[in-house]
Amino acid sequence: MRATLMYAAGDVRVVDVPEPTIQESTDAIIRVTYACVCGSDLHPYHDLGDTPEGRRMGHEAIGVIEQIGADVTTLAVGDTVIVPFAWSDGTCAFCRDGITTSCVHGGFFDGAPSATQAEMLRIPYADGTAVAIPAGTDEALMPSLLTLSDVYLTGYHAAVRGGVEAGKTVAVIGDGAVGLSAVLAARQLGAETIILMGRHTARTDLGREFGATHVVAERGEEGIAKVLELTGGEGAHVVLEAVGHMPAYEQAYGIVRPGGVISRVGVPQYEDAAIGFASLFGKNATLTGGPATVRAYLEAAIPQVIDGTIDPGKVFDRELPLDDIAEAYRLMDTREALKVLIRP
Repeated sequence: MRATLMYAAGDVRVVDVPEPTIQESTDAIIRVTYACVCGSDLHPYHDLGDTPEGRRMGHEAIGVIEQIGADVTTLAVGDTVIVPFAWSDGTCAFCRDGITTSCVHGGFFDGAPSATQAEMLRIPYADGTAVAIPAGTDEALMPSLLTLSDVYLTGYHAAVRGGVEAGKTVAVIGDGAVGLSAVLAARQLGAETIILMGRHTARTDLGREFGATHVVAERGEEGIAKVLELTGGEGAHVVLEAVGHMPAYEQAYGIVRPGGVISRVGVPQYEDAAIGFASLFGKNATLTGGPATVRAYLEAAIPQVIDGTIDPGKVFDRELPLDDIAEAYRLMDTREALKVLIRP
C-alpha cells in the first residue's frame, strides 16, 4: 500500500509500505477514504532532522472498516468511521474524565507506525477511538465530518476550555483552519463579539462567514492596541490562541482582560513563556488549553454536521490525490491553500 513519509524538513514522499495488520484483539483496520494535511504537520516540515527510516505522517481520517479484532464490539466491517488524531481505550480514569488525549493506553497517530496519510490505517483500541457515521450519510458531508477528527473540534476545545458563552468578548489569534474553526465554535457557544486576528483576506472573509464580528490585521503591539481599542480598553474575556508560536502567546496575554482566560490549542513551539506579573499574574488571568479531547466531543458533533447546524468543511479549499501530497504540503506552507483534502 501507499503511505506518506517525511525524511527531513521539506522532504515528503509517498512510498510503498506493508499493509497494516491486526496486532491486538481490540484493533481495527480501515481503508482510508478521506485524509488531509494539518497546520501542525508543517512543524516537522520546517524542522525535522534527517530521518533515514522516514516518519509516518497524518492524524486525521475517515475510512471504511475492513477488519476488526475479536474483542471489537461497537464497530463492524463495512462501517464508515471518523478517526480522531489520538487513539484512546475509552475506559481508563482519564478517558472517563473526558481527557482522552491522556489515556493511559493512548497515543497519537502522527509519527506512529501506522498514520493516516495512507491508503490503510490500523486503529488501536477501536471501540474507544473510532466513531461510526450513520449509514446513508450524504457523501457531500464527508469533508465537514473529517474536520471532527481534529480541526473543528480543536477549535471547539479551545472555546470550551476558555469558557466561551453568551455575553463574552472572544478574540481568536490565527486565521488558519484551527483559528477559523475556533471562530465557528465560539459562535455556536453564544459569543456575540468575536475578534479574529489575521491578515489573509480570503481566510478572514471565511472567518466573518463563520461569525467573526471584527477582523484585526495588525500584529504585535499594534494588534494589541487595536483589540484594546475595540474593547473599550478592557481586553477580551477569552483569547483563543491557535498558532503555537511565541509572538501569538505574547499577543494573547497583551489582549486578555483582567480576570480573563487564554486558551491555547496551537501546538506550542516553545517551553519557556512569560507567566509573571506583567503577563498573567498581574491580571489574575487563567491559562488553559491543550490537545483537543476530540473523542469526548464526537458523538454530539456528528449530528450538528448532518443537520446543517455547522459546515466546518469550508476550511478545505483544495483537494489532491495521495500521490500529490508533497504538493499539498507546499501549498499550505506557502499559504496558497488553507487546508488540503487528500483522497487516497
